[in-house]
Amino acid sequence: MAQTGRAATVSAIEACGAVAVIRMKEPEKLRAVVDALAEGGVRALEVTMTVPRAIQMIEALAPSLPEGFLIGAGTVLDPETARLAMLAGANFVVSPIFRPETIAICHRYDVAVMPGCFTPTEILTAWEAGADVVKVFPATSLGPGFFKDVRGPLPQIKLMPTGGVSLDNAGDWIRAGAVAVGVGTALLDTKAIAAGDYGVITANARRLVASVTAARRR
Repeated sequence: MAQTGRAATVSAIEACGAVAVIRMKEPEKLRAVVDALAEGGVRALEVTMTVPRAIQMIEALAPSLPEGFLIGAGTVLDPETARLAMLAGANFVVSPIFRPETIAICHRYDVAVMPGCFTPTEILTAWEAGADVVKVFPATSLGPGFFKDVRGPLPQIKLMPTGGVSLDNAGDWIRAGAVAVGVGTALLDTKAIAAGDYGVITANARRLVASVTAARRR
């Protein structure tokens, strides 16, 4: 079983430094993706609510995950969906937007929550509302320099970029102050998954983890 509890979840995500973000059309392949990620060293997977039957996928996977592997719900837009995801076994909840009500219900269940924010004011507001990690989204148009600038006056805030993170630039975000990075198609190659070539996913995961580890040594 995956570890539970907000603090333990955040610590585990920070330790790995990466969250895989998946939007796939073939849910029957999800377990193989989980195993490939785990073999490559990525220990957290966010299943977005844009995936058909996402809640059921989380519920099916949660009891049999590799030891220490975390499964989360992404693209959660309201507290009602967050509650369903947590009852299904989600260890963390991620949103592209900031809703105080979503933070409140996640904390009621002792589940880590990562709201999406864009501006410094929004980031601080979410943090003061209890966000465990603030997801900066879309990070594509901001770049790692934004993180460095924000963490100057706000060093206490845990930031994670999603959007614009690749296997090549993941280390740049970590060096700029991100506690972890959210990575989607750059990590979870859709063509490889469709072909059942999960070795590509494992290789990508190893490359991502190596990039994060190297960045932290500098």
